[in-house]
Amino acid sequence: MQFIIGSKQTTKMVELGKAIRVYVAQDTDPRMKDNIVRLCTSAGVPITWVDTMQGLGETCGIEVGAAMAAVVQETK
Repeated sequence: MQFIIGSKQTTKMVELGKAIRVYVAQDTDPRMKDNIVRLCTSAGVPITWVDTMQGLGETCGIEVGAAMAAVVQETK
């Protein structure tokens, strides 16, 4: 499994049907949250909420905050 980090890339992975799970920070811009929740609901992708963008960034192994991230299967 690997993380795809960022709102544009996460949205793309959900739209392409590659996302297994999506992590969203609670302090993300409300419009971005609404959009990804709508997409994930339509696609049947589960969402896990994280308290802060900084916390999500740390979880993903980056030094900056992240609004959202998708978990995808690693390609061989």
